[in-house]
Amino acid sequence: MTDTPLIPRSVLFGPPDRVAPQLSPDGAQLIYLAPHRGAPNVWLRSVDRADDRPLTADTGRGVLGAVWAYDGAHVLYLQDTAGDEAYHLFAVSVRTGRVRDLTPYPGVRTEVVALEPGAPHEVLVSVGDRDPAWPDAYRLDLRTGQRVLAARNEGFGATTGTWLADTRLRVRGALRALPDGGGELLVRDDEQAPWRRRYAWEPDDDWTTAPISFTPDGTGIWLLTSVGTDTSRLALLDVATGAVRTVHADDRHDIGAFLAHPRTKQIRLLTYDRERCENVVLDQEIAAAVALLDSAARRLGAGELVVTGTDADDRRWLAEAVRDDGPGTYLLLDRDRGEVRELFPDRAALAGYALVPLRPIAVPARDGLTLPGYLAAPHGMPAGPLPTVLSVHGGPWARESWGMNPEAQWLANRGYLWVTVNFRGSRGYGKRFLGAGDRQWGAAMQDDLLDTVDWLVAQGWADPGRVAVMGASYGGYAALCGAAFTPGRFRCAVDVCGPTDLRTLLASLPPWWESLASMWRRRIGDPRTDADRLWRRSPLSRAADIRCPLLVVQGANDPRVPMAESDQLVAALRRHRVPHEYVVLPGEGHGFFAPDTELAVRGRIERFLAEHLGGRYEPAAPPTEAAPPQAVGAQ
Repeated sequence: MTDTPLIPRSVLFGPPDRVAPQLSPDGAQLIYLAPHRGAPNVWLRSVDRADDRPLTADTGRGVLGAVWAYDGAHVLYLQDTAGDEAYHLFAVSVRTGRVRDLTPYPGVRTEVVALEPGAPHEVLVSVGDRDPAWPDAYRLDLRTGQRVLAARNEGFGATTGTWLADTRLRVRGALRALPDGGGELLVRDDEQAPWRRRYAWEPDDDWTTAPISFTPDGTGIWLLTSVGTDTSRLALLDVATGAVRTVHADDRHDIGAFLAHPRTKQIRLLTYDRERCENVVLDQEIAAAVALLDSAARRLGAGELVVTGTDADDRRWLAEAVRDDGPGTYLLLDRDRGEVRELFPDRAALAGYALVPLRPIAVPARDGLTLPGYLAAPHGMPAGPLPTVLSVHGGPWARESWGMNPEAQWLANRGYLWVTVNFRGSRGYGKRFLGAGDRQWGAAMQDDLLDTVDWLVAQGWADPGRVAVMGASYGGYAALCGAAFTPGRFRCAVDVCGPTDLRTLLASLPPWWESLASMWRRRIGDPRTDADRLWRRSPLSRAADIRCPLLVVQGANDPRVPMAESDQLVAALRRHRVPHEYVVLPGEGHGFFAPDTELAVRGRIERFLAEHLGGRYEPAAPPTEAAPPQAVGAQ
């Protein structure tokens, strides 16, 4: 292992070379994200020649994502201020580079709802300037910047999934969360007609049921639904009768992604996120195209093929050939010519280092549930047990997947066994698996993590005296629970923006999550009736029991897990003389996104793990890696 060169943090966690390409509506150009002026920005190039040029010039956190407008003249992106998640929608002219703020409302959150080829000069947005908890839907004219009310929020919801537009961007569908945690889909014939209920689901179906789109004639709605089944299935809903016809289903996994024709809305390809992503072709008209891309991906040594998008007429496609032990490569398919061309890798420098495979595992939980997960081991893994880092994903209603995982490569390269597990409550495995995590924060969900460590020890892979637990958001909470509830099980813990008191967390949800409050109370607990249990499941309640060193990282502007959550824990750690480091990031919100901050925090974590687990450490910070903006002590 000592002969394996260190992979610089800047290679793994610096801005990618080029990532997230998207084709223009006419298929002649594409945009992608790449570094410019020290941060990720939008770049533009022609498909058939290398005339790349930056389109934006943000020097702070950078641009986190962008999308073409169907007029082909504008690129749209959302931007907040220092992580406050009060996003504004910006449009940049492809011809002139002029940038306009289309929603210049201070402190107001905007989300993009839909773009359609049938309304190329417009974008449907959700804007909370009237009421941040119940934002309304507007059509914005990209030429004039004027907006027209498309639907007033009548207690529906506050997420992009609240509204469903037809192919002309008329809002004809709305989702409403019900008090018991279930939901209903309302429809109307036009924007002046009254709403009527057309479909409903129980609380257990909330994460596995959602409409996708109207059919072009408006008589049907493509739908993902788990009503009557365990996993989400693709179905077509008849708007007039409410009848539902199942198109495709898998009895073990939810549908992970889909590819629809941009104009006909026909769902042509499904992706299931099993041990690896697997594609299912529904429309034989595209079978040859998928086969061409599959063949090209295999030649590159890829383990997965992900089709990422098409032009407006479905003649050119973009896809990514995904590897776990090397850079991903973006592919361009010209369906008329029957040709696939390699565009560029996402992180070319990775090809110069010894990377390790990401191995799928299945961990038996103490109650018989099987927990899927992944691990990465150092090159030349010794016969004896290794220092181990248990990485816990956030959400908790998310999941870990196979592919290039910078954190796994980083920690395996430093000499650790890296492992992550999709504990109960994770998405993708059906509603029973997800529901098994209900009201189990700090309980059965935490037991799944302990069972994973025990299983690794039993295999002879993990050194039980040198195990760290780390994560962000829910993962940070779980790391703190590991330190507080099971003293002695972990050598050290890393918490990034993790809740510390479930009562105060649930009392401080951002306003745009108001419509989700019933779901949070049902799946976590209701502070009004269950305060004692929530307190017992809070790491703050057992801060005096913590014995292992902690590294606590917190964004000062975090609207989801406010800084007060970390402050109250750190105050308790100081009272009880628990060894800890507290790092506050003034320019960040929920997590860290600015490139320099990302590198600085990763360096801090690496040094912390090396001190307590004995792994390798890259001592010299790269030129772009500065110290965290504000480090609040080490005790």
